[in-house]
Amino acid sequence: MAFSTDSLTFTADGLIPAIAQDAASGEILMMAWMNAESVERTLETGRVTYWSRSRQAFWVKGESSGHVQELVDLRVDCDRDCLLVLVRQTGPACHTNRRSCFYTAIRDGQEVELMEPEV
Repeated sequence: MAFSTDSLTFTADGLIPAIAQDAASGEILMMAWMNAESVERTLETGRVTYWSRSRQAFWVKGESSGHVQELVDLRVDCDRDCLLVLVRQTGPACHTNRRSCFYTAIRDGQEVELMEPEV
């Protein structure tokens, strides 16, 4: 069956959440938003492209930082309202220079940092 972004369920703003996961390790790296065109660009180029809500512009991951996400596989959840983007990540995924944006845990009512920024 041919894929079409028309089959996805987008928010009222035309966005869909996309969770980036390291294809090799399974580590969850980040969550960002995509619109129909960024999904199409990602599939066409193999470079993961998100939609920046703050800049209202396309954002090719790693374009300025060099921390590129190369598409390995794009998966759609059962409700078709969330994407899982399996990637080959170069460098840290988080803008804080950490491997993952999910570097904080809540344990015993306290926030605990799980990883330091990469140097």
